[in-house]
Amino acid sequence: MGAFKLELRCPQKVDGIALDPEPDWSFEALLSEIDELERKINSSSKVSVPFTKERPRDISDSKSNGRTSASPFVMRVFEDEMDNIDSEDEEALDQSSVAVKRFNFDDLYLSDSDDSGDDSSLEAQPCLMEKGESGESSLFELSREHQFRVKEEIRNQISALETDLKTESQKSISAIFRVERYREERCEMERKLDTQYQRNIAEALNNHLTAVQRDLEVRSQIEERKIRNDAAYEDAKRKEKALQEEKLRQERTKAEAEAKRAEEAKRAEDAKRAALEAQSRAAKEAAEREAFEASKRADSGSAQEGTYRPQINALNAQSIRKPPAAGNILKAAESALNLEQGRLQKLKQFDDENQALRLRSKEDFRKYERQISKLVQQITGTKDSVRQKAGELVNIFNDARCPQSISVAAFAKKVVSNCKTPRNAAFACGHVIVLVTSKVPTAMDLILAELHRACIYTVPKHYSQSAFESKEAYYNAIGFQEDEGKIESVDNYLARLESYMKLYGALVQQTEIYGFQNVHGLKEGWAWLARFLNALPANRYTAVALNAFLHMAGYSLFKKYKSQFRKMLNIISDNFLNALRERGDSNLNPVIAEIDAYLKDNKFLREPEGRSLEGSLLSDVYVPESDYY
Repeated sequence: MGAFKLELRCPQKVDGIALDPEPDWSFEALLSEIDELERKINSSSKVSVPFTKERPRDISDSKSNGRTSASPFVMRVFEDEMDNIDSEDEEALDQSSVAVKRFNFDDLYLSDSDDSGDDSSLEAQPCLMEKGESGESSLFELSREHQFRVKEEIRNQISALETDLKTESQKSISAIFRVERYREERCEMERKLDTQYQRNIAEALNNHLTAVQRDLEVRSQIEERKIRNDAAYEDAKRKEKALQEEKLRQERTKAEAEAKRAEEAKRAEDAKRAALEAQSRAAKEAAEREAFEASKRADSGSAQEGTYRPQINALNAQSIRKPPAAGNILKAAESALNLEQGRLQKLKQFDDENQALRLRSKEDFRKYERQISKLVQQITGTKDSVRQKAGELVNIFNDARCPQSISVAAFAKKVVSNCKTPRNAAFACGHVIVLVTSKVPTAMDLILAELHRACIYTVPKHYSQSAFESKEAYYNAIGFQEDEGKIESVDNYLARLESYMKLYGALVQQTEIYGFQNVHGLKEGWAWLARFLNALPANRYTAVALNAFLHMAGYSLFKKYKSQFRKMLNIISDNFLNALRERGDSNLNPVIAEIDAYLKDNKFLREPEGRSLEGSLLSDVYVPESDYY
């Protein structure tokens, strides 16, 4: 038998409720359809039971049902399943397919709870079975199963949506909890940071206040110390002033007593000097006669040779005498002693006047003395240095804020004491002295007085050792210095003596500097050499003084006096050096060798080192030497 197909088409809606959901429903349309279904079921049921769901079911896609909403339900029946069908029905089925009959389920009751199960839903079957046939009951079963599937799918979708909502809600709650916890952590961190910041501010403020307080304390201590120092300074100044006044009073008293003793000693000296003058006049007359005869013999000899020789004046005649024997206490020319006495007296007057000025004035003059000392120490052997330092010194002398007597006395003392330094430029210092004294003439006497006080051989004069009770007294008389109660060594003394004599020789060897005449020039140098050879004995001290003087001033003396200076050198060679050799002192050998080499090698013909100052481009081109001042 051939197969036949029985198609049964169910209605798409029963009582306005769609049996097969639309496949493209949205979530809002699905919810509205569920609400409508619940309303219809509640209205058609005998007992009103709310639509509830107990377990979630997965909502399958409408396409998985194997049909669309537009196609009706189709039932197919085959031969082996149709044994009980009537012959009348077989003929109808053989001709054509049975037409689909649509059924209405107006009296169908669908329960909305899972508790009722299939029993509650089958309560309407007797009614349905009474109305329809067995085919319709099969269709009814299929329809009922379809409704259950749709209902399960809807419930599954709602359960899935609720699950998603719960999941999202839990995620939101967890996120909100995390956000809240993060906010609390941030608040706690900000609170801690704020606390730390306030603590830092408090510490910084405390440190600042402590520093301010410390600074105020330091300032107050400085002010207190300054007040105490000022008070101590004023007190010391008052004490010093009182001490100076007391010292002046004592000095005046002492000077009066010394004046009385000097007057008494002068009377005794006058008598003694009268006897000495008689002896000296006799010796001088004899020396003059001898010098006149020697000059006469020299003139007759030169006339025979056809050469011209200048006459030797009275001063030269004195200088050809042999050095006197060490018998008297003081050996010096009377004229030299008179000049020394006048210069020392002038220096003493300046010292007294300056002491009185310091006591009367509140001005501190020591800064000017320090400035003068600095300028003297900076003198070097260049023309620019000599001009600059001389100009600055003259400006200090003319400064109205400092009395000239104080500045000049300070210059004299500093320039003499500075000659002891190893780097001293004696010729440069001599140039500065000449330039300064050309503007301030009184400075020359003060400088010479300081030289006489520092070195007796610049007078020149000498003391006999046999006239003193002890060697220490003799050393003090000729200028030895004491250091911590000990007298300096002979070598140190000779070194200082040589430096003083070099400065004196550098001073007298110049007659004119940049158009300015030297008030103590070659004429005084020639007189010093004549007095030295005429009055002083030959010993180690006088030999060192003579050697230093010749090396510094010999070149200039020869240029001016020529043959007369050679006669002086002959006297030194014949008399002074022989007298030194006769002493038999081995300590004299070095200085004897130096003087002898100076004479034999004619070193007086060569200009000594350092005599000509070094020039510079600017000074030579832009500042003429004659127009500097």
